[in-house]
Amino acid sequence: MKAEKTGFGRRQLLRALGAGAAVVTAPLAPQAVADSESYDERRKPRYRESEEVKTYYRVNRYPS
Repeated sequence: MKAEKTGFGRRQLLRALGAGAAVVTAPLAPQAVADSESYDERRKPRYRESEEVKTYYRVNRYPS
């Protein structure tokens, strides 16, 4: 016969901690905000080839 375990096991402890964290953080979650950008602002180019970007690509290039 198997001996009956009492108390918390590792899995029960992790479940309890996870459930407690979900309950605590749910009210602290930020509210969703609608997008405030216009169509033109969303379509504008965002990538700029600055000196930092050029240096990054130069340094991280595969050897030829």
